[in-house]
Amino acid sequence: MHAVILAGGKGVRLRPYTTALPKPLVPIGDQHAILEIVLRQLASCGFTSCTIAIGHLGEIIRAYVGDGSRWGLAVDYSTEESPLGTMGPLLTMLDRLPESFLVMNGDVLTDLDFGDVLHQHRRAGAPLTIATYARKVRIDFGVLTTDDRRVVAFTEKPSMDYRVSMGVYGLSRSTLGNYTPGLPLGFDELVLDLLRSGDEPHAYAFDGYWLDIGRPDDYDRANAEFTTRKSLLLKGA
Repeated sequence: MHAVILAGGKGVRLRPYTTALPKPLVPIGDQHAILEIVLRQLASCGFTSCTIAIGHLGEIIRAYVGDGSRWGLAVDYSTEESPLGTMGPLLTMLDRLPESFLVMNGDVLTDLDFGDVLHQHRRAGAPLTIATYARKVRIDFGVLTTDDRRVVAFTEKPSMDYRVSMGVYGLSRSTLGNYTPGLPLGFDELVLDLLRSGDEPHAYAFDGYWLDIGRPDDYDRANAEFTTRKSLLLKGA
């Protein structure tokens, strides 16, 4: 099985940590970078090869990961010379990707079974499979429903439940066949195009542990919780 890790972003939300380090190499706990955790997890889930899409400070990632052999993976790289969006980097490497592969952001801390996401994607024959997670969004204001100048309803500080994308996807190479390499392509654009065409993506619902460490609050939480979560995230460590 093959995975693509998207690791080319500038990590603006995590500055100043990402001034000198690319976001996937920021530390979690005392000993590990997030990218190391991801690579170890991929290997434990049965992946044998991985392409890392690099851009900002990409040579540091290349120097840290090397050929991936210390994790039992064959790692190669694709360099993003200009911003191409979430899915755009995949278009420049399509000729070396299998028909079905995993795509994930390089800043995801989770105990999701990456291999099962790809297996489910293949079994469903879906163009795109999106790993989803339940998030509760709290509104810190009283919310008014109005009709012209009349207030017709009021809710004090409501919360709303959503299924959000975890930044982990099963993808089929043929899904990207009509897009032009070298041009930006966002995840949002791809999903909307699939919905318009009637070729709906599939959802892979997950309710375990997941943090997007590109968010400062989640990054702080990840470091606070890592010691107690290490056996969950790095099984056998």
